[in-house]
Amino acid sequence: MTWKRVATAVVLAPLVVGLVLWGSTAIVSLVIALVTLLGLFEYFALGEAIGHRAYRFWTATCALVLVYAQWRASAAPAYNLTGGLIAHENGSWFPGGAPTLDAVFFLFVLGVAVLTLGTRRPLVEVLPAAGISASGLLLVAFPLSFAIRLHGAGTQGPVLLLFALAIVWASDTVAYFVGGTVGKHPLAPQLSPKKTWEGTVSGFLGSVVAALAFMPWVSVPLVHLMGMAALGNIAGQVGDLLESGYKRSAGIKDSGSLLPGHGGVLDRVDALVLAAPVVWYYWILIYSPRP
Repeated sequence: MTWKRVATAVVLAPLVVGLVLWGSTAIVSLVIALVTLLGLFEYFALGEAIGHRAYRFWTATCALVLVYAQWRASAAPAYNLTGGLIAHENGSWFPGGAPTLDAVFFLFVLGVAVLTLGTRRPLVEVLPAAGISASGLLLVAFPLSFAIRLHGAGTQGPVLLLFALAIVWASDTVAYFVGGTVGKHPLAPQLSPKKTWEGTVSGFLGSVVAALAFMPWVSVPLVHLMGMAALGNIAGQVGDLLESGYKRSAGIKDSGSLLPGHGGVLDRVDALVLAAPVVWYYWILIYSPRP
C-alpha cells in the first residue's frame, strides 16, 4: 500500500504543481470542475450506501455553475461577504454576466423544489434526496471551489494555492508516517481509528515547516504566514476527519479506487476542501494585502 501511495504522489504532484504555477485560472477552474464532479459522485455513492439517492444531475449542474461563478469572481477587483462580487449599482445578481454565490444556491433550491414536486420518486425518498444533494453541494463543491479564488488572487494567487496544497501534503505525509510508526494515542477513534495525536501534532509541525519554505515567494509577514499555515492545517485535519466520518457512516473504507494507494478523489482532496477556503479568507479578511 505504501509504495502505491508514494508512486501515485510522485506522478501526480509534479503535474499539479505545474498546473498551479503555469496554468491560467481558467484552466485551473476546469480541473477543479472535474475534481469536484468526481468528488461529488463519490459522495453520492456514500449516500446510496445508506439508501439516500441524490439528485445527481441537478446538483452536478449547480456545482459547475458554482465553479463558473468562482472563476468570474476571482477577477473581481473587490470582495464582499454576501456574494463574493461587488454588484452593479442597479443591484443585479449578475455583475459582469456572472452569477453571485447566493444566486447559485437559490437556483439550486428552485431546482430541488421542481424535482421534488415533479418526479415520481416515493415520498420516503424526498427528504433524503434533498439532504444528500444539498450536503454534497455545501460540503464538497462549495468549499473546494475556493481553490479557484486562491489561484485568482492577483499575482500571488498561484503561489497561494500551491501554499495551501503544500501545507496539506506536508501534513498528510508527516502524519501518515509518524502516526503509523510511533502513534499510540487515538485522536478520534469513532471517526478514524488509525489517526493519533502523535500524527496530528507532527502533521501540524509539518505544515509549519512547509510554510517556512514559502517565505521567499509569498509577500506576507512571518506572523501571517504562520497564521495561514496553522489555521489551514487545522481546517485540513478537520476536513480529513469529516470525510472519515462520512465513510464510516456509509460503512465504506475508501470513497473510491481511482488513485492507487490513496483511494478515491474525495480521499485525496478531503483536507483541501476546508484548507483552501480558510487560507483564502485569511488572506482576504485578516491579512488584506493592498495593491
